[in-house]
Amino acid sequence: MQAAKHGKGRDDKAQVQFHYDVSNAFYALFLDPEMVYSCAYFRDWEADLATAQIAKLDMSCRKLRLRPGETLLDIGCGWGGLVCHAAQHYGVRAHGVTLSEAQFDFATKKVRRLGLEDSVAIELRDFRDLSGIEFDKIASIGMFEHVGLDNRDGYFRHIRSLLKPRGIYLHHAIARPMKATEKKFRKGSPEFRALVKYIFPGGELDHIGGSTDAMERNGFEIHDTEGWREHYGRTCRLWTERLYANREAAYREAGEAKTKIWLIYLAGCALAFERGTVGIFQTVATKRARGASGLPPTREDLYA
Repeated sequence: MQAAKHGKGRDDKAQVQFHYDVSNAFYALFLDPEMVYSCAYFRDWEADLATAQIAKLDMSCRKLRLRPGETLLDIGCGWGGLVCHAAQHYGVRAHGVTLSEAQFDFATKKVRRLGLEDSVAIELRDFRDLSGIEFDKIASIGMFEHVGLDNRDGYFRHIRSLLKPRGIYLHHAIARPMKATEKKFRKGSPEFRALVKYIFPGGELDHIGGSTDAMERNGFEIHDTEGWREHYGRTCRLWTERLYANREAAYREAGEAKTKIWLIYLAGCALAFERGTVGIFQTVATKRARGASGLPPTREDLYA
């Protein structure tokens, strides 16, 4: 039913669970203590992974201009890192949705462990089934890669429908460089086909222009786009090193074959970001409205 309703034959829940439900224990072997599975933010290149992931959560909250009492939706909330950080440090009421049962179980337990039941809600739910509610701020961090290029307009339209007037949307996604034509861009390489088969079923990467064009077509005003390519290269290299160091435990948890595939995948991602064959961008947009956007006149405070 879900595939028929949303994805032109795509079973999004099955695809997400194939990637994320390997096991929480497997991911814990290479992620930071907050279990953040997206690009870290290094204030200096010597920072450790845990420090850089906290910096990333905080930068994301600052770009969203979170204020106490506001409502935040995190689409594809993972293991609950952003929603818990935002509730603890910015006083918001946060709502996270995921299609991964393993992530839902972990994040729900984390919310209880931190005593955040009154300010954080986690749902095992497709965000496209949310309706009749509006949020002050919305974040999509490392989720857009699952959407599919032919579904991007519907994706942004629905996000806009969930956002209050002049609400802020933070879009954080991996992107490939644009080719001479859209047809050439969409031609997948053998490496990409292998990635989709063994790691990321249903995954597709947009180019940054395609994403911002789709946002503008569907009622968003773009304010800032920041490239974090080298940050993700460093993140993936640290993930690779950590998984390799814990490979014996990973063999026991997920099997030797799957662990080796993941080591190749993470190492390949590190090289791709370091060499510039893929990038990643954080884009700040607001729900388009006449008059002032409500954002401050400069971005100096973000980098103070």
